[in-house]
Amino acid sequence: MRLSRTIPFIAATVMAAALSWPAPAGAADGAHCARQDAVQAPGAAFQQSACLSDLTTTGLAGTPYTDMADQAGLTARDTRTPSGVPGVQIDGYFPDSSHFNATHGWRHDAQFVIRLPDHWNGGLVVTGAPGTRRQYSTDTAISDRVLAQGYAYAATDKGNSGTDFYRDGARPGDAVAEWNARTTQLTRAARRVVAQRYGTAPRRTYMTGMSNGGYLTRWQLENHPELYDGGVDWEGTLWTTQGPNLFTTLPTAVAWTLGSARDEDLYRVGFARGSEFLWPYYAKAYWGVTQKIYRAEFDPAYNTSCPGPSAGTSTEEILAPCTSDAAYSYAARPGAVRHAVAGVSLSGRIGKPLITLHGDLDALLPKASDSDVYDRMIDARGRGALHRYYTIQGGTHVDGLYDTYPDRLRPILPCYRSAFDTLVSWVERGTPPPADRTVGRPAGGDVADSCALDGHTAER
Repeated sequence: MRLSRTIPFIAATVMAAALSWPAPAGAADGAHCARQDAVQAPGAAFQQSACLSDLTTTGLAGTPYTDMADQAGLTARDTRTPSGVPGVQIDGYFPDSSHFNATHGWRHDAQFVIRLPDHWNGGLVVTGAPGTRRQYSTDTAISDRVLAQGYAYAATDKGNSGTDFYRDGARPGDAVAEWNARTTQLTRAARRVVAQRYGTAPRRTYMTGMSNGGYLTRWQLENHPELYDGGVDWEGTLWTTQGPNLFTTLPTAVAWTLGSARDEDLYRVGFARGSEFLWPYYAKAYWGVTQKIYRAEFDPAYNTSCPGPSAGTSTEEILAPCTSDAAYSYAARPGAVRHAVAGVSLSGRIGKPLITLHGDLDALLPKASDSDVYDRMIDARGRGALHRYYTIQGGTHVDGLYDTYPDRLRPILPCYRSAFDTLVSWVERGTPPPADRTVGRPAGGDVADSCALDGHTAER
């Protein structure tokens, strides 16, 4: 599940100690502190609230109220973020039987964070962790800016996390299916929390996320459109019963890693020409671990010795591909495997407006076998009027790689921010979004902090 995984992040996760929970330093005084204990997340088994002078990562870095290590690699180093958003933060967990998430020393899954800014604009933004990360992983990428705009914010760890996530659930596919259930659960609870805090239900609720969070956005708008007013999907993972899905691309990538596949083989399954310079990194940090942990989730009978009871104990073991995965053929596997995938598959039947962004140099979820396909699925369901699809030239799966290749890549985050504003204008003011297009990489200017979906550069 950790599709947004990087080598530094894995090392940090393997060695991380449980976070303590001291009294909030520099907590703001004022009216927002007065009623914080009266706000209760419905269904939560446990929660703690804190009155804070700044809910953004500027104020929370180094405290237990965020986890900067869990965000490693997701944003470019020079990303600009707002600050100075006072409010209340609620951390807690829903009843669950698994214990992968050790944040706060709780060792309890289904953890969530809800942030309630003092100056509320009437909206709520919900997301789920990308990859197999946890609830604070998109604080810099998503939480900071929407809080500064006045939105309440809620994020979930999806009910299981880490490279052993596949050990959760009784049947193949159960762990991933839980992601969707936990997102729905948090959305309903967060809407109630917002009503308690501000005296009225949110006027608008938006679903959004990157990678697996993008998958959650797609699934929620297909299956629970009544809860949301729209969504932004940032390179969401595509699951379809017959393919394409991760199992129709990653085995070829693993074979390339092990020297048994050619460049042409990767092009054939969807990898983009021009992305070759990124392949050695993805081969080392993503392809092997992603294939084996998802295969263990949906097809545990394929190779019971790899990853075995655990994906590994060292960073090298976690990342290393299984040799047998180079020969994995999804089409040849028993029907039970496709049945497990069917339980989490997408249909394209979205019920609310959706904007999709995908980098043309994504070397983990190639757009040709992912968002290009999902766009066609939406059209085939007669829902094309609800969808806009923007290809980000020079974008790859994680913005942190821009720091290594500033001459070849661009961060997607500025375009994501522009897309979110575009969605709000579409939903709330009826302003038609730009037509589907490729957003070119600027020849100059602040590539790391500007983007415009309509072709006119605007600072984000």
